Amino acid sequence: MVFIIVLGRLMAVLAFCGAAYAVMAAVYAGRFARSPAKAASVYPPVTILKPLHGDEPRLEANLESFFAQNYPAPVQIVFGVQDAGDPAIGVANRLRARHPHADVSLVIDARRHGANAKVSNLMNMYGAARHDLLILSDADIGVPSDYLAKVTAALEPKEAGAVTCLYTGVAAGGSGSRFTALGIDYHFLPNVLTGLALGLAEPCFGSTIALRRALLEEIGGFGAFASYLADDYEIGRAVRAKGYQVAIPNLAVRHTCSERGIGDWLAHELRWARTLRVVAPSGHAGSVITYAIPLALLGAILSGFTLFSLAALATSLAARAVLKWRIDKIFGGEGGPLWLLPVRDVLSFGVFLASLFGGSVEWQGERLRVKQDGALSKS
Repeated sequence: MVFIIVLGRLMAVLAFCGAAYAVMAAVYAGRFARSPAKAASVYPPVTILKPLHGDEPRLEANLESFFAQNYPAPVQIVFGVQDAGDPAIGVANRLRARHPHADVSLVIDARRHGANAKVSNLMNMYGAARHDLLILSDADIGVPSDYLAKVTAALEPKEAGAVTCLYTGVAAGGSGSRFTALGIDYHFLPNVLTGLALGLAEPCFGSTIALRRALLEEIGGFGAFASYLADDYEIGRAVRAKGYQVAIPNLAVRHTCSERGIGDWLAHELRWARTLRVVAPSGHAGSVITYAIPLALLGAILSGFTLFSLAALATSLAARAVLKWRIDKIFGGEGGPLWLLPVRDVLSFGVFLASLFGGSVEWQGERLRVKQDGALSKS
């Protein structure tokens, strides 16, 4: 009995620490928003690579945002699919018809080069790219009209080998998509901003990876990442291993969340939690501090709802509300209603605990196992 009470107090203390972390993340979000944006001095021609897989929610609107760029240099857009019957082909063709003067290519190639289907798609598309500056971006990303100008400006310094972008969540499906958007805006995004501010994070996201062709080939081309689940993370790590930085401009793009139900959300959440556990075990373990509300609830239950534990719970709820308000104000979005955030936090803590065990993940209809080096194999 004494052990349970002590454990409850420990959980309450961790919850207070988690609340302090949430407030700190809100401060760092403000600093990011105030960071000066670099102005471009040159505008190089750009090839945008968009690997497609299915007709996802908001796919056409997201893809069209890449056509609406205020960018005074040639832009080529390469779409790629691996199945001649993929409904995304119809979306790509409609966009080509609507923008007859745009430089657009469509690659249909079923070749598979590794366990990662998206990277195989990129490998098939690569031959169609005509420009030296390449921008990879997932199909579920929408961007503002100054996106290309800001990304290319961030790549100008000699020390910048690549550019990636933060992103917010836009729910476009069922309840699962709402949970995903909540997690992106009020868990993932604050964690990245805090990690960057403290020098603890070295991110590289599929939302955007801009790099020059010569550097891509120097790190082994897309083929070097064909068997990794976290291909974006591995590309960033390879760029840094060559002595370059991965720059992050003062810009957030939009990620469309399309999970239909809780089952879809759970599979997605567990996949990335287990991947993080493998590729960054210390960061994964340390993330326990970010679950202030479920820690406070556990502390209250285990310690018998003492005043100290209830104070931890109230503080955690208030701190998470402050963080949500700050993120919404800075990034101009709304991942979801405030009342749903504690529910999502509790469920996410359950996913965190589940991610400590097992190594298999569900991805695009396949069951795969994540190896210790982050590579994929058939489960």
